[in-house]
Amino acid sequence: MSRIGNQPVPIPEKVKVEIKDNKIIVSGPLGTLELDIPSLVEVKIEDDKVIVTRKGDKRQFKMMHGTIRSLINNMVIGVTEGYTKELELHGVGYRVALSGNKLVLNIGYKHPIEVEIPSDLKVEVPSQTEIKISGIDKQKVGQFAAYIRQLRPPEPYKGKGIRYKGEQIRKKVVKTIVA
Repeated sequence: MSRIGNQPVPIPEKVKVEIKDNKIIVSGPLGTLELDIPSLVEVKIEDDKVIVTRKGDKRQFKMMHGTIRSLINNMVIGVTEGYTKELELHGVGYRVALSGNKLVLNIGYKHPIEVEIPSDLKVEVPSQTEIKISGIDKQKVGQFAAYIRQLRPPEPYKGKGIRYKGEQIRKKVVKTIVA
């Protein structure tokens, strides 16, 4: 039995959930999200709760049971509270600036890197070494943060690079030559 899939998703007062044509539509104060429901599970709305049940007992049915329930829960949280990811730049001369709809990163290359910001995400730059990404879709926020991080991932010797706020980098010991 899927322990996550069996739990119903509570619907807050400000959130409206509809099921139309194998799609679940969740709308709230921050926006609207849609999700295609696979044929392996069945989604019902009962007593201000979303209940996900599976149609069979094969492995695929069990996997989708918990996954769809988690995705619906993330949608409900996204339209009520939203999601944020924070990044830090560590390194001499590393800085970031917001230029219109682009993020301009100076991260140790000979040229600045310009990254187009997706229209459904909100990006703030509180200081020259911090980036705050927020939005209602958990996957898009995490994907964009991961993309920015991979432009200059933290290196293990000095720890320079782009990292998530609070992320600990395990530093390696520099090899020394013994004469």
